[in-house]
Amino acid sequence: MRVWLNGSLVDGGEAKLSVFDHGLTVGDGVFETVKAVAGRPFALTRHLDRLASSARGLGLPDPDRDLVRGAVEQVLAANEVGELGRVRITYTGGISPLGSERGTAGPTLVVAAVPMRPWPESVAVATVPWTRNEHGAVAGLKTTSYAENVVMLAYAHQRGASEAIFANTAGNLCEGTGSNVFLALDGRLVTPPLTAGCLAGVTRALLLEWVGADEEDVPLAALGEAGEIFLSSSTRDVQPVRRVDDRDLAEVPGPLTRKAMEVFAVRSVDTLDP
Repeated sequence: MRVWLNGSLVDGGEAKLSVFDHGLTVGDGVFETVKAVAGRPFALTRHLDRLASSARGLGLPDPDRDLVRGAVEQVLAANEVGELGRVRITYTGGISPLGSERGTAGPTLVVAAVPMRPWPESVAVATVPWTRNEHGAVAGLKTTSYAENVVMLAYAHQRGASEAIFANTAGNLCEGTGSNVFLALDGRLVTPPLTAGCLAGVTRALLLEWVGADEEDVPLAALGEAGEIFLSSSTRDVQPVRRVDDRDLAEVPGPLTRKAMEVFAVRSVDTLDP
């Protein structure tokens, strides 16, 4: 594997970050996961927009978009990722003191790509007892501080589920550890608004444009009433939910989910950078 690290391609086994990198010591960094189709990145411009937005949210300088775009192209050209790949762009605070204060060395940029297995046709999810603070300093930012998500996902795995869904501090539905959530209520497709603390998912945004959905706060308990539920993410696209905790959904995928899957599949082929 070849990875792009701070300006050049290097062998993965030789790629080295300082033990003083702020992304390692305090999680001071942001990242993007980009789907690659036949060796080309999907929706890269939207991902770069969000990378810059997350960086600004942490007080990091905007990444050089042309540099990142070129790094993605080089990494995909240097690695055999097959028909479906995953590209990870990581941008951190760089070498810094051993504490929360950021240093002056400048950011670290890493780009890597690996083959990706398709997700299962449907998924079981588990709700978790922890909440996301929608009023927190990093709410809505895609940061490398993912320890909460690691704990939540392990909790879901212990209960036979492959994704964890959680509420915000108001008790309203927020998101999954690596996905946005859509649900059918009274014949309408609904997803939490960004003010609920969820990530501004790239696939979520495309679904709102191409399919449409009502953005509104709903209690976490609405998962127990929804006739359909699906997850969206840059690697999942649209993935139907077949079970929530101990409740099996009757029709998977349901009509609204099926429509979303079909529209996304068609529209995402029209252009690789929508």
